[in-house]
Amino acid sequence: MKLPFLGDTFDYLSSPVEWARHRYEQHGPVSVLPMFAVRRMAVVLGPDAVEEVLLDRDRALSSGEGWGKFVGPFFHRGLLLLDGDEHRHHRRIMQHAFLPARISAYLERMAPAITRELASWPDDGTFAISPAIQSMIFTMTSEVLTGSGLGTAADEVHRMFEACLQASYSPLRVPVPGLPWSRGLAARRRLEEIFGAWVAERRASDGPADNLLSMLCAAVTDDGEQFTTTDVVNHMILLLLAARDTSASALTSIIYHLAKHPEWQQRCREDSTALDLVRKESLRLMPPLPQLSRRVVKPTTVLGHPLDVGTYVMPVLQFNHHMPELWSRPSMFDPLRFAPDRAEDKVHRYAWVPFGGGVHHCIGMHFSTAVVNEVMRQLLERNEWSVELGYEVPWNRRGVPAPADGLPVRLTSRHRSHGIASAH
Repeated sequence: MKLPFLGDTFDYLSSPVEWARHRYEQHGPVSVLPMFAVRRMAVVLGPDAVEEVLLDRDRALSSGEGWGKFVGPFFHRGLLLLDGDEHRHHRRIMQHAFLPARISAYLERMAPAITRELASWPDDGTFAISPAIQSMIFTMTSEVLTGSGLGTAADEVHRMFEACLQASYSPLRVPVPGLPWSRGLAARRRLEEIFGAWVAERRASDGPADNLLSMLCAAVTDDGEQFTTTDVVNHMILLLLAARDTSASALTSIIYHLAKHPEWQQRCREDSTALDLVRKESLRLMPPLPQLSRRVVKPTTVLGHPLDVGTYVMPVLQFNHHMPELWSRPSMFDPLRFAPDRAEDKVHRYAWVPFGGGVHHCIGMHFSTAVVNEVMRQLLERNEWSVELGYEVPWNRRGVPAPADGLPVRLTSRHRSHGIASAH
């Protein structure tokens, strides 16, 4: 028996691709049902339907209202939760922090930190690698996006982020003291205090605008006014969290698949283009954004299916990545499907959409890719790794996917195994 307003929620979370395939075959690319505690959720499946939703040519779908239902109290007025002209204006300003020259400068600062972090990992025995990846990414991205890092506040900010995320997943969404929703609201208030103090300090100084925080503090709106402290705080909270979780999820997926397929580990060491193929295939199998959220703000249709105002819309990007109509043997790990002679991702522009699409596509996509590539380059040079025979990662699918067990891998030093003195 399904609970009211939850509908197929747990079936979806346990086996999203299988659930979506059954839904697609039984009801087509657009169907409405209760899910995730909303009465009317339009599930959107397949590249044509997803494209129509993400392009939203008649501006009938709100990203802010869509995501606001689930994460709004904790990440309100971040870039993902803005729409229309306001979204475009804020995005134009932020885009300067993610230009190619900026990303190259970030990597120069991050590369030595990656080396130090990897040197601290054990290189003989089983190691839960996913939490270590998340911690490393959080430390590095916070430094380059704020210009100075979080210092002594890093651990507290990390805990506050986790409290906000746990609250956003909670089915009981009332501020009962001691429960996740109440703890999340308190964590959000604390994050505002911490980030607000940094904004005040940054605006009082006259340092270089070589990072996102300084850029937002110095930005001027179209009518000549600066962003408010609240605007800057809202953007920084969401962007730091997104930078941490999407990059960590991508790295974890790549490391997992290379552990399962050691022949590709060596191939990546010998040919840098192989890593690009592996990265794309890993993101196909487990995208950082498996589904998105929108809400209908004026009557519209998707592939001719009418949607009423107030209906929530959930494009399931991950299903596109597993459709046999688009991909050969879609459940298999096969990086060569992205090679130029096959180019299966080119069969439809929305066949492969790990970072979303349309005006709300991930602003940090190229930054994340650069970080992932640099971490993998160093890890491949330094280590070999494997998982137990027959191991399958248990993905926690609430929010950005992460291994529920931390992804235990056996990490060994390539220097030691080859008889070369260890780097440390």
